[in-house]
Amino acid sequence: MSNSKCAPGKIIPEKHINYSLQFNQWILKPIGAWPQISASSSVYKIIILLQIFICLSIITVPTIPCLLYVLFEAKNIQQKLNPMMPLINRFMSSMHYWVLLKRRDDIQKLIQHMETDWCLMQRIDEREVMLQHAKYGRFITIICGIMLQGGCLLFSFVQSIRTVIIIIGNETFTTHTISCPIYSKIIDTRFTPMNEIALILQNIIVILVSFCTAGGCSLAAVFAIHACGQLNVLYMWLHELVQNQAKENDKIERKLAAIIEHHLRILRYFTNRHSLKKFISL
Repeated sequence: MSNSKCAPGKIIPEKHINYSLQFNQWILKPIGAWPQISASSSVYKIIILLQIFICLSIITVPTIPCLLYVLFEAKNIQQKLNPMMPLINRFMSSMHYWVLLKRRDDIQKLIQHMETDWCLMQRIDEREVMLQHAKYGRFITIICGIMLQGGCLLFSFVQSIRTVIIIIGNETFTTHTISCPIYSKIIDTRFTPMNEIALILQNIIVILVSFCTAGGCSLAAVFAIHACGQLNVLYMWLHELVQNQAKENDKIERKLAAIIEHHLRILRYFTNRHSLKKFISL
């Protein structure tokens, strides 16, 4: 497109792609939601399925007794409403998790699209623009992780350190409160050691659901910022085309064709990302 210096041919953009998506992988891999490579071994696929089964079990199994508590054991409106927010949070995060699992093929296509874009950026100035936007994407991913996961963990920690006094007959007990109480006819979590086990399980669930929400939001942000980087590269090409019009009339048609082709790539990327965003925003 211009006389700008080209990046060395041996530089493989894999490190730039990994740089762009590094934190997203850290968030999604522990819950088995990171897209699998088609050439993955059978053992790896079994491990991923086991990860998903464990995560779903950890989220679902304690949620059902909590629903039973709300329906059959809670004595007044306040006791019924207190667990509702954690329950709604678990339900919405489970939906995000389901969407991430269901749309892994679409996420993989968007990642492959990003890889192709990085391979097409052969000039140093083009890669600098892309790297700048990759930094923005990493920053937003960090913010998503801190805000969503930090907020959930802070709420869970505050709930865990709260204690209440219960009196049974002539004995008085101190127990920690649980954000999602469990139906006492299944397990009585008021006494040691079940109270401590329930607290640990509650914090594990909070970590899992925060990973689901943060993973979906951070992916949407990274894909959107990557598209903005591609539009900035396209703008740079158009600006150079106008500047060099008088000098290189014989190459104008070829350059314009390259710009139009890249513009169509960006539009296809926007279409796929918008389709994914609709599911993530459920």
